[in-house]
Amino acid sequence: MTLLTFGLSHHTAPTAMREKLAFTDSDVADALHRLRALPGISEAAILSTCNRTEITAVADDGDHRRFIEWWARERGVACGNWCERVYWHADLSSVVHSLRVASGLDSMVIGEPQILGQVKHSYECAREAGTLGPILGRFFQHSFAVAKIVRSRTQVGASPVSVAYAAVQMASRIFADFKHQTALVVGAGETATLLARHLRKRDIGRLVIANRSLDRARQLAAELGGMAVPLNDLMLYLADADLVVSSTASRDVLLSRELVQQAIRKRRRKPVLMIDLAVPRDIDPAVAELEDVYLYGVDELHSVIADNLKARAAAAEQGEAIVENHAQEFMRWLESRDSATTIRALRSAGRGHRDVVLARARQRLAAGQPAEDVLVYLADTLSNRLMHAPSSALRHADAVEQALLLSAAHKLFDLPDQPE
Repeated sequence: MTLLTFGLSHHTAPTAMREKLAFTDSDVADALHRLRALPGISEAAILSTCNRTEITAVADDGDHRRFIEWWARERGVACGNWCERVYWHADLSSVVHSLRVASGLDSMVIGEPQILGQVKHSYECAREAGTLGPILGRFFQHSFAVAKIVRSRTQVGASPVSVAYAAVQMASRIFADFKHQTALVVGAGETATLLARHLRKRDIGRLVIANRSLDRARQLAAELGGMAVPLNDLMLYLADADLVVSSTASRDVLLSRELVQQAIRKRRRKPVLMIDLAVPRDIDPAVAELEDVYLYGVDELHSVIADNLKARAAAAEQGEAIVENHAQEFMRWLESRDSATTIRALRSAGRGHRDVVLARARQRLAAGQPAEDVLVYLADTLSNRLMHAPSSALRHADAVEQALLLSAAHKLFDLPDQPE
């Protein structure tokens, strides 16, 4: 059994590549069912965010090829150079990686809190799809607990730093004063909500929230004193926006070059800042070619994020130590689970030998053989049966394997040390 995690993230692949391999919520359940249908896959979960898409599975082996082929089929993308950018983690490495992700230590902005909510969402999707089992179920709960410990015992999340916060920081480099600006936030999910709250704290002049679910947009607008509009009416408000930030789960581009160009004409060359936090992207990259438009994506936030990383370096080191310790703790549980299975099998085999030999001993007693002879038969036959498999394994092992087995045999059977 192998605990395997593989995927693409901002560390290994650019946005254009990640968006082709990303999963939306509507994709996940069917994809999980098809993944678990592969031979030897017993449990699976998918985490897909703007910065990463990764899959965690419990498998009989770590055969990379079949997982890559499954992923390519799911996303309708041919196996190409993206395959070489996929990272792979197994067992302890998988545990350490996943705990780092849940704790925000592997995020673009170290310590950002949104990732824990996204990991919890991944857990819920897998649970509803029925692809969780005892190992991943325990694994996710362990991840949630460790993430809380890292945040409570270190200062890794002390500052209000996130991708959303970094986007507002970037906007502040262009707008000295937000009070006279209009912001159009496209989406009402976790990242968009956090961004809208940051804008309100900066006293944004006018806040418009466009979302496919108008009820959700209205809830957020009511909280922040903004205006809610349906996504279909996006173009009616685009020309008024000085700042456009988009973060939705749409698989299609929402703002094409042509639509933005029309809005720019209405603005009479008044510049607009556009920040696309979505993967796949909501804003056509060709928009960057237009005059008076400044377009940034998640990858361009690195410069803003780099300044924030320095303040969190020491706290991140403390978090890494916590993760290492708790990863070992989970592996001990996993190994004890494997040993418990072996112990049960060993005891079952012993009882099987006992039952066979006891039945024959009773037959001998029934046939009139002396009880003392039957007891000797029972003891000799049972001990020979129990010792046959380990003795045979020792005799037929090669030199290296025999040395390991001899050491294990002395420990398992509490044998005295041989005289030199």
